Amino acid sequence: MTDIEGTTSSIRFVHEVLFPYARERMAAFVRAHAEDPRIAAELDAVRREAGQALDLDGVIEQLIAWIDADRKSTPLKALQGMIWEAGFRNGDFTGHVYDDAVRHLKDWHAQGISLYVFSSGSVQAQRLLFGHSDAGDLTPLFSGFYDTRIGAKREASAYTAIAADIGLAPADILFLSDIEGELDAARAAGMQTLWLVRDGQADRTAGHRQVSDFDAIVLL
Repeated sequence: MTDIEGTTSSIRFVHEVLFPYARERMAAFVRAHAEDPRIAAELDAVRREAGQALDLDGVIEQLIAWIDADRKSTPLKALQGMIWEAGFRNGDFTGHVYDDAVRHLKDWHAQGISLYVFSSGSVQAQRLLFGHSDAGDLTPLFSGFYDTRIGAKREASAYTAIAADIGLAPADILFLSDIEGELDAARAAGMQTLWLVRDGQADRTAGHRQVSDFDAIVLL
């Protein structure tokens, strides 16, 4: 099971392409679709998370502030995914996936290893990125996608819930991420862990095995 940002895909792509694209279009998107029941439900979720009875302009201001703060907000991620869908389908960009990740994901799938994604980005956004990637449609490689609707990525209960949904013991699942707090939560749930350190020097004193890319991963 793999994270996306900083693990299979470049952090720069997310922060320099996807986030600005959604930020620029968020206000117009919300105003144009506020009466759509699916969008209205997410806007109400923003109000609940903010703890305020915000009007539409206030909701938009809150969403922009959360984008700037890189907040892992479930309704924000859902709305971003809806905006990115148009970008992917219009060919404004393609989803960046590291070449080493593409090779090994394809190889592991060919070996019959079940692959899953757990990201703070919405399931819709995950499917769009892998479905419109630089390497083509990679979604057939995956058996399932999970986002923060199943739980926060730094809470062990999310990983326990995912293992139960997959139907495997946590110890039979390897979680790949570039974030120590997420790996700590996965380990607390009983999963195996591997820390992707794509930029910078690996910390050999850390509590998780570390590798620089997917080429360095050896599955036993």
